[in-house]
Amino acid sequence: MPTPDEIRTLIAGYVAAINSRTPEAIAARFTEDARQADPASNPPNIGREAIEGFFRNSIAGSDSWTFTAERIHTCASTAAIDFRIDLVAGGSPMSISGIEVFEVNDDGLFTSVNAYWDESDLSFG
Repeated sequence: MPTPDEIRTLIAGYVAAINSRTPEAIAARFTEDARQADPASNPPNIGREAIEGFFRNSIAGSDSWTFTAERIHTCASTAAIDFRIDLVAGGSPMSISGIEVFEVNDDGLFTSVNAYWDESDLSFG
């Protein structure tokens, strides 16, 4: 099982990959059969290829973004982060804040990630 420090390092790598806006780099952090839902109320993307597609579409739908893990909380092989993403889409700025929960395997890959946010977590301008 990864240590808390190892999980924090994995999360830092995830944040860097998200901010690189490179779908392949993001998806490479997941197992081949991982589940990812953003937000968690949406049907999950299952498998690395589907996750890569989700991020490819998200990148295409925005001009820029900065993703920040404001706090990282670990417990065994699980991590929860308080996140904020500041983005520009169609020339308009917006922010989303929420929580993402990660399950990590012994190889240091994410087996599941669920983002928790709703419309009340959005701000514009």
